[in-house]
Amino acid sequence: QVRLVESGGGLVQAGGSLRLSCAASGRTFSSYAMGWFRQAPGKEREFVAAINWTGGRTYYTDSVKGRFTISRDNAKNTVYLQMNSLKPEDTAVYYCAATSGQMANIATRYDYWGQGTQVTVSS
Repeated sequence: QVRLVESGGGLVQAGGSLRLSCAASGRTFSSYAMGWFRQAPGKEREFVAAINWTGGRTYYTDSVKGRFTISRDNAKNTVYLQMNSLKPEDTAVYYCAATSGQMANIATRYDYWGQGTQVTVSS
């Protein structure tokens, strides 16, 4: 069992930055691939970024490439999402998720989810 708690969301102007954190409970965090997803009002949850269990491989959706960076610190049981050059269309609730399988861009591949943190980007 893995419990995930996101933090770091908030209100920021377009062009600004935020860093989201996702703290995981459990001693097996380093064996899970991690992902970030987001869901805007009236839209389906969409993939943002993923990282494998070592942190050596990452994967991003095209709309955030070059602006967002996913990373992890296995000693701290934490995964991060650094978001730069934010745009109003990045506004959403951001969720982190853990999978015991390979990192993936499909929500159903993930076994555990956090409660989400709101990110609002004003124009």
